[in-house]
Amino acid sequence: MFKTRELEAFDAYMRLGGVKMAAEDLETSQPMVSRLLSALEEKVGFDLFLRKRNRLAPTPEAFRFHQTVVRHLAGLRSLEQEAVAISNGQVGHLVIAAQPIFCDTFLLDALQSFRESHPLATVQIVDVGMAELLRMISEQRCDLAFGITLNAEAFGGDARALAHCEAHCILPKGHPLGDVEEIPLPRLRKEWFIDLAEGSPLRQRVDHMMETINVDRTIAAELRTLHGVVRLVERGVGVAIVDPVASQLLDPGKVSSHRLLPAITWDIAQFVPRDRPLSTVGLAFAEAVSSEIDRLKRAGVVS
Repeated sequence: MFKTRELEAFDAYMRLGGVKMAAEDLETSQPMVSRLLSALEEKVGFDLFLRKRNRLAPTPEAFRFHQTVVRHLAGLRSLEQEAVAISNGQVGHLVIAAQPIFCDTFLLDALQSFRESHPLATVQIVDVGMAELLRMISEQRCDLAFGITLNAEAFGGDARALAHCEAHCILPKGHPLGDVEEIPLPRLRKEWFIDLAEGSPLRQRVDHMMETINVDRTIAAELRTLHGVVRLVERGVGVAIVDPVASQLLDPGKVSSHRLLPAITWDIAQFVPRDRPLSTVGLAFAEAVSSEIDRLKRAGVVS
């Protein structure tokens, strides 16, 4: 088995052309370099040097072997650099699962901040519904996930609440209810709704609450993402009940936002697969998200 120090001595000798200069390069003594070269020569099984009048001359085999040694030492240096970078949380690859509204809002800001401090790390953000998000957590197909706690249990994962949310009703500008600060749900009885597709936890909660007060909602359009919902409300196609984070997507000149009575509430949560602790780079991304959530709290979007 070759020792790294032997290979370094050989490389220094071949590059610099003498034992003395090799010793200076390695910050060791000439006798030590000579011993390292002799030990390496015994291991390789062929002559590395021709000895003439107490001087060494590399053999043709030595020159060929040196090319391989150079590649090997470069690989070791790269390995050391990679280990230091991983230790410092500078490199790595993350798979983040998140609901579409988060992908369109605070996760973009978190990713920008994270990339500024971790330029060598890569991040894949997977835009999924809540059901698929929970499956990815359970099957450990992501490192980290961000969703809501409405009817959500993280089988195979651990959840941590990041912020408390309250649904808002958004109306196109000029709507008759536009001057009302808080809208009782029964007053939406005759409205056309722009809604998330069936299966969305928020859609299920709104449907349930409307059934409780004997209101049959009329759905004008269904979309997969709140981004599309907001755009249709801006166009006056209908009203919508949305996540408060969607306020970041609103054009205040086209849409007004109102609290609901009774309130519909939930938490934004961070999910991590159970028995799979976050890496250093994963912890750094989670910290970037936490900072963005704090910004939303200061702005009054969430609490």
